[in-house]
Amino acid sequence: MSELTQRITEDMKTAMREKNTVALNTVRMLKSAIKNAAIEKGGANAELTDAEVMAVVRKEVKKRQDSIEQYEAAGRDELADQEKAEIEVLNDYLPEPLSSEEIVSIVEAAIAELGATSRKEMGQVMKIVQEKTAGRADGKTLSQAVMSKLG
Repeated sequence: MSELTQRITEDMKTAMREKNTVALNTVRMLKSAIKNAAIEKGGANAELTDAEVMAVVRKEVKKRQDSIEQYEAAGRDELADQEKAEIEVLNDYLPEPLSSEEIVSIVEAAIAELGATSRKEMGQVMKIVQEKTAGRADGKTLSQAVMSKLG
């Protein structure tokens, strides 16, 4: 079992003891999503690495961000607040996000490394940038930074 998976299990026990329903429900859902991803990967007894678990956490955060947009558009602020609380719990399992300055410097370094000059090379630049950021920034932010630099 990966360190992150063990930490999630311990956090679930802590949430139970503290009767923190938001954290408990969020962590239970996360454990379920991790188990489903492990089953997809290699059957009932498969386990995920920390990197794979972080990818599941990021996917769950993205789902909640999408839900928040929809709830706010529909005027359902109480549901949006619930999703925001869940995102706070999930963010504890992700590494510290990169600042916009760090993202720009990584993008510039990748463009210089490839000698990219146009948007045609965006895919190659994105591949390098995503490897260097290692999940510390979302794809939308990265693609916007790359597009702004490639013109």
